[in-house]
Amino acid sequence: MLTRALAIAEYRNGQVVPDRLTRVEHRQYLRLAQSMLHVYQHGIGRMRQQLRSSVHSLFENELDCPTRRIDAFCKLLDERSVYDKDKRGRAAKLRKRVFRIAAAKHPLVSLPDRLFESGELEVKKEVAREIGKSWIEIEQELFADVIQFHRLREFSGYDSADALLARYNVAQTQAVLYDAVSMTVWAKEDFKLIIRYAKLARLMHTIGRKSDGTYQMTFDGPASVLKQSRRYGVAFAKFLPGLLSCSGWRMKAIIQHRRSSWQNQFQLSPADGLTSNVDPAELFDSGLEESFAKKWGEQPRNGWRLFREGVVLYQNQIVFVPDFLFVHEDGRKAVMEIVGFWTPEYLAEKQKTLATFSGNDIVLAVSDSVDWPHNELSNLTFRYKTAIKVADVMAMLFQIS
Repeated sequence: MLTRALAIAEYRNGQVVPDRLTRVEHRQYLRLAQSMLHVYQHGIGRMRQQLRSSVHSLFENELDCPTRRIDAFCKLLDERSVYDKDKRGRAAKLRKRVFRIAAAKHPLVSLPDRLFESGELEVKKEVAREIGKSWIEIEQELFADVIQFHRLREFSGYDSADALLARYNVAQTQAVLYDAVSMTVWAKEDFKLIIRYAKLARLMHTIGRKSDGTYQMTFDGPASVLKQSRRYGVAFAKFLPGLLSCSGWRMKAIIQHRRSSWQNQFQLSPADGLTSNVDPAELFDSGLEESFAKKWGEQPRNGWRLFREGVVLYQNQIVFVPDFLFVHEDGRKAVMEIVGFWTPEYLAEKQKTLATFSGNDIVLAVSDSVDWPHNELSNLTFRYKTAIKVADVMAMLFQIS
């Protein structure tokens, strides 16, 4: 993921155009991408700042390449890198010891004379003897707690130069969504998969079904009236690679201009050619649901078997996709919806949806942090703090006749 500072986009006639590299206009970037990968592949043991400096030097003759684009490439390369870090404060302790020894010799000079007798080289040798390491080793460890001086340990990299450029294009598109007020996705194919990605990303959304069978999913954006949240903005952007892996959809987002009150449109579909080969499991933080599903297990409990998002409920043009479906061996069914910390507006819409489908047995797991009308929408409601307990769910299912 790129930071907002590394985002590059143009605003043209009410449309947002994120920075995108194409084979026609940017043919030279394939060679540059190969060179960048080479820098990192052969950079084990080098410091982060050295690697980034080497990448920047590759673009010295590229007149139309903004610095932010190069820094964005470095960020994406760092995402596939593992750096050695000083987790135990050893570097700070070493600095104190080195400076304490050297302080008695202050001031240090390159060439000692009668006035300044402490030569830098001799003092370094003395420090090394007292600490029991060579000065080269000391120098490598002295600032190991500073991010620029972290040393590269592993680089998983990208499959090819093309893959790095494709990741760059997706990353710049994700960065545009940090400033989204709202986003609407229309889909006929892969509808349930798209909704699954949205739920795993914990995005606030409503779903409707049009007369032609198209599903319309509307998402509240991080730049909505609900105030911006960095965490939600990241989750919102993380949804994009999952969407790109699906087919038969189109998307339109309303983007808030960063330096004005203007709002602009951003439109995207598979025809734009962005691709994502990332495993969906790597894209989303499904912690709460994933934890509960693992605790429940694959085997039935008291005859109840759990399915993740195994049903889609319809009522006129309103669609409801619960988080879980429970099916009893005797044919009884129940669904469960998790209500986390959302905005008052979104919770109000959620309550309307649940009221519409009140004829179904709906188990509601409501976070303690949410102001929720207790038991008004379902008598199968219980509260949770940080995790959903199997025993609480079983207590609700026991009430279903």
